[in-house]
Amino acid sequence: MIEAAKRRGEPMDHVLLYGPPGLGKTTLANILANEMGVNIRITSGPAIERSGDLAAILTNLKENDVFFIDEIHRLGKTVEEVLYPAMEDHALDIVLGKGPAAKSIRLSLPPFTLIGATTRYSQLSSPLRDRFGSIFRMNYYDDAALQQILRRSAQILNVEASDDGLMQIAIRSRGTPRVANRLLKRARDFAQVLGDGVITDELAVESLNKLGVDKYGLDEIDRRLIECIIHKFRGGPVGLETLAAAISEESDTIMDVYEPFLLQLGFIERTPRGRVASARAYEYLGVPFPRKNENPLQKKLFD
Repeated sequence: MIEAAKRRGEPMDHVLLYGPPGLGKTTLANILANEMGVNIRITSGPAIERSGDLAAILTNLKENDVFFIDEIHRLGKTVEEVLYPAMEDHALDIVLGKGPAAKSIRLSLPPFTLIGATTRYSQLSSPLRDRFGSIFRMNYYDDAALQQILRRSAQILNVEASDDGLMQIAIRSRGTPRVANRLLKRARDFAQVLGDGVITDELAVESLNKLGVDKYGLDEIDRRLIECIIHKFRGGPVGLETLAAAISEESDTIMDVYEPFLLQLGFIERTPRGRVASARAYEYLGVPFPRKNENPLQKKLFD
């Protein structure tokens, strides 16, 4: 797509990137602009409060520039309406004045590429989604890719680290580069205080254990959530609001931050009646998995 656009001397088609937070959507937008050899203007949906704010940015773009909007699903409806003709016709419709004397003028804009990033793809309105020519979903990274990212980050931070040490951090990073870089910085602190400044395999394991991050990447809240379902609610099912009250966390935090990773690992399951702990969760805590006649609440799962 980039090569074809450069050969035609045109901007790339508008791009939408969506997926969980921390996977590099903003970084990828900068990479696309760099590969195209153009400038990039970065803003976020909540920062554009009025249509005039959007107009000021669009009129200052140069030909083929990239305009990046993070959390684009949080754009206001009025601002979104102004964006439609800008994306399709490279034009900006502005209303001057009020009442009977008001008049509408259309300003021409240079061709540009809009790159939108969102963690809530479903919250984008259908007209806005349809105006993006390319839509890509960002997925979680595997351990090898995270190790490569960590190796580069270690060079930037000027810290020595063995491949085994970086792999230990990568394994516990939930498949997310942002989490991996955060854990690398904390491991660096432990290496400087407890070791000789080198993040080895043993030191990485020790530091992450002291931070409460286990070999699956689960932290204290993840474990509290699993333990609550198994011990307080006999494995479930339990409703989200009840679970949130039981561990003193917001229901949105559980649903958006902790639950996706536990579902991915297969530790919990969503049912019409609520959340249920799986056999893997019992195995993780070292608790015997109940047979169906021991826990009538789980009988439906076995039928």
